[in-house]
Amino acid sequence: MLYNLFRPLADQFILFNLFRYITFRSGAACITALIVSFWLGPRLIRWLRSVQKQGQPIREDGPARHLVEKKGTPTMGGLLILFALTISTLLWVDLRNGYVWAVLFVTLGYGALGFWDDYLKVTKRNTKGVPGRVKLIVQATIGFAAAIWITSLARGPLGTSLTFPIFKDIALQLGWFFPVFGMLVMMGASNAVNLTDGLDGLAIVPTMICAAVFALIAYLVGNRIFSDYLQLNPVAGAGELAVFCSALIGAGMGFLWFNAPPAAVFMGDIGSLALGGALGAVAMATKHEFVLMIVGGLFVVETVSVIIQVFWYKRTGNRVFLMAPLHHHFEKKGWAEPTIVIRFWIISMILALIGLATLKIR
Repeated sequence: MLYNLFRPLADQFILFNLFRYITFRSGAACITALIVSFWLGPRLIRWLRSVQKQGQPIREDGPARHLVEKKGTPTMGGLLILFALTISTLLWVDLRNGYVWAVLFVTLGYGALGFWDDYLKVTKRNTKGVPGRVKLIVQATIGFAAAIWITSLARGPLGTSLTFPIFKDIALQLGWFFPVFGMLVMMGASNAVNLTDGLDGLAIVPTMICAAVFALIAYLVGNRIFSDYLQLNPVAGAGELAVFCSALIGAGMGFLWFNAPPAAVFMGDIGSLALGGALGAVAMATKHEFVLMIVGGLFVVETVSVIIQVFWYKRTGNRVFLMAPLHHHFEKKGWAEPTIVIRFWIISMILALIGLATLKIR
């Protein structure tokens, strides 16, 4: 909004010229989201505690210490992230950019689904929430609509092409199937972050790391000079997504302030489903879906651990892991929660560096 208001006045007041630069607006969006989070956080947590008398329901089959240490902690802290992210994005982004609106559509749509899920869990005092089949149908509907929207914004055959990291000259033309692929990327990323969100601070930091990588990717592919130099596929208009990703980082830092162990509030499905969907949508818009699998490798491993556990248990009646997702396996082995969380953060940073390396290795 500020861009659209002040950019036309740059010729009369030179300071307004700053609004031309995505780098300036990205930094401002991050700081704005952080300030909004710090201001709103205590008020939101007090309200959540007042309406959620017993806090988030805790799984009885989970680690025993959770029933003691996490009992009474309110959930739906993702509201804080979504509010700060949306306000900051709308303030600093170019509102004429279609990619931003498509990504916000996914983020808020999946956030609404997560709100519904959290609401059912809190009011019914169980951990089931929205039935799995219903959740997948809603995710698929939102994801497919957004995928068609994003595909329509791209120019030429690149819009329906699947690109690969490292191999600069390879692009697989998917045609009409590409929106289906994009839908699966968003659904997969959304549910992967949701599965990872099980310990204080575990999901939000890797999410911020992914957002930082994709803020850079969005800026590079949206800039014809840099994309030509790095031999990336240019995506006109995608640079504005750097502002969105920066706002996500600021909102994530603000949430982490209150989610740091011991957490004053949990993210809930309203946050995890929305953030995962947002990352998937940004990856699709910037044509770096496979890079998301690398940078978000921690989310992939957590998801695969659940798939392996369920598959093997149904076939043999035995478990591969002491408990799935993977972070609970290490809890069962006796690792302290901060040890698991920080080591998983380190793994995310390493994967981010590997993902960034693919931009140069061509």
